[in-house]
Amino acid sequence: MKKITSFVLMALCILAAQAQTARKFTIDLTEDGKAQMVCFLPENPSGKAIVGVPGGGYSMLSNSHEGYQASEWLNKRGIAYFVVNYRLPNGDRTIPMGDVQKGISIVRDSASTWQIHPRAVGIMGFSAGGHLASVISTHSEYEVRPDFTILFYPVISMDARVSHPSSCENFLGKEGQKDAELVRQFSTQNAVKRHLTPPAIIITASDDRLVPFVTNGLEYYKAMRNAGNECVMHVYPSGDHGFGFGSFFKYHNQLLTDLGTWLDNREIPNNEAIRVACIGNSITDGHGIDMAPQYAYPALLQKSLGKNYWVKNFGVSARTMLNKGDNPYMNEMAWRDALAFDPDIVIIKLGTNDSKPQNWQHGAEFKQNLVQMITTLSPELANLPKNKKKREQALAEATPKIYLCTPIPAFKASWNINDEVIKNEIIPLQKEVAAEYGLNLIDLHTLFAEDGDKMQTDGIHPNDRGLRRISDIIGGVLKENK
Repeated sequence: MKKITSFVLMALCILAAQAQTARKFTIDLTEDGKAQMVCFLPENPSGKAIVGVPGGGYSMLSNSHEGYQASEWLNKRGIAYFVVNYRLPNGDRTIPMGDVQKGISIVRDSASTWQIHPRAVGIMGFSAGGHLASVISTHSEYEVRPDFTILFYPVISMDARVSHPSSCENFLGKEGQKDAELVRQFSTQNAVKRHLTPPAIIITASDDRLVPFVTNGLEYYKAMRNAGNECVMHVYPSGDHGFGFGSFFKYHNQLLTDLGTWLDNREIPNNEAIRVACIGNSITDGHGIDMAPQYAYPALLQKSLGKNYWVKNFGVSARTMLNKGDNPYMNEMAWRDALAFDPDIVIIKLGTNDSKPQNWQHGAEFKQNLVQMITTLSPELANLPKNKKKREQALAEATPKIYLCTPIPAFKASWNINDEVIKNEIIPLQKEVAAEYGLNLIDLHTLFAEDGDKMQTDGIHPNDRGLRRISDIIGGVLKENK
């Protein structure tokens, strides 16, 4: 009897260990079936998903060890996996880009059915597919941008002199390769954006002779690190190019350990968390602060508020509220991202750069542009009832809740930023709009007036202590109004 019981237990253990893919199926991404997505759903979903992008120099698809072979390992970890067999560009980059973006869109649209969190969808690309994955990670709009990026020995540069010539020609076309701006734009180290480009892991071999990592993967890593975005790079001593998930790779087991640990540390957002979008200029962005995505005031605010909040930084340096300013905020990808984030709370901290003479010459439009921003964020504010009681009710029910911050003082006139314009012209307009539209006003200019010792030497940007001070002020107001 004991032997039978032991046998049964052993069999159950073996079956449990083999638990992996619960369902495999294929979806046509185009009506003619020339682009398809092969789907592998795990038996025990973790909520995470990865869209796979095989390599092949943009001339073919290496979708075995750079595609399907990853399914078993990923499904055992509870990660849903989707291999996109994209159409080849033949010089038209929009073709493979569109196929992969459609695949990501389908995964997010089907997230609840497939037990996936829509904001735990990553991308994994190999070689030329790594280039395509990096393009999707840097050029796509928020709705189809992945939440994390895995790049195996990626082509990054579209400069054929330092990259894989065939991939460059096939992606951009012969004429496209002559266009210096197009080459620069799709050499994706140039497209990395602070706060917006997703965390990445790069996996490569030092002896890769086909796609040199020094002028490709390393360039992407450097761009991510310089932006302060999370990125890690594993360079194995040997393996050349194209090892993928093949067990023949000498460091295969180490690769799986390294990648598995990184994937385990991808946190899945709390669905019930209150979403906070921090909109602003360089002070929100974290100018002058190394690793700003971790140390600018929105990151400090996240730590202060805890896991019941989800705070994202949509700050962009040098931006203006004025649409006729030299760098209008509402022209930025960050603005589109902030809207797509669908926040519950928005913190707006703009106005400092508007005080520059070349910008404030358009100051008569400041209020109009500010109203445009808040009514775009909260359309209910655009058509408020005239009846006082109904208006008050509409203001109370409008979402998201908008907190309008006055600029902190300009302790020096660096870059021609003018504190008199801020104090006497911009802030009164902000107060006027806040009163008219029932916004919460946080007067940082007054609250920060005695904090000149918490500034960088330019007198415009807070140092680490100053950013902590801003976080504490804003966090305190949010907690009071909870």
